[in-house]
Amino acid sequence: MTRIEFYVLADGEPASRARAACQLASKGWQHGMPVFIRCQDASQCEALDTLLWSFRAERFVPHELHEHDPHAPVVIGIDEAPAVPQGLLVNLSSSLSPHVDQFSRVIEIVNQQPELLTVCRDNFRLYRQRGYDPKRVEL
Repeated sequence: MTRIEFYVLADGEPASRARAACQLASKGWQHGMPVFIRCQDASQCEALDTLLWSFRAERFVPHELHEHDPHAPVVIGIDEAPAVPQGLLVNLSSSLSPHVDQFSRVIEIVNQQPELLTVCRDNFRLYRQRGYDPKRVEL
């Protein structure tokens, strides 16, 4: 069954959430997992694409937007199905992915923005209702 984790950040900054997504994508790729970063919209996809080019000066994280190469080691998209199953999904969207079962691991990144906390609590309950056992991880 898919492993679901909610990584909880201590601050409410959207930039911290994006950096955490990049760090998790880098770690997943380094461990040989295909990674899919699911964004809320095209604007967030473009911002993450740019951030992945520069967030670590010492190491390049090979990535592409789904529309350009769905088989890249790290793929950035919205609601597309993963081209390579059983990888890591880093979900930055406010809803559950329609493809949760195609991943071996799903990480939801939560920060302290009140509206995001509410959405993530609802998502936590939805995962439970669907038979998953989501875990909370404090960062």
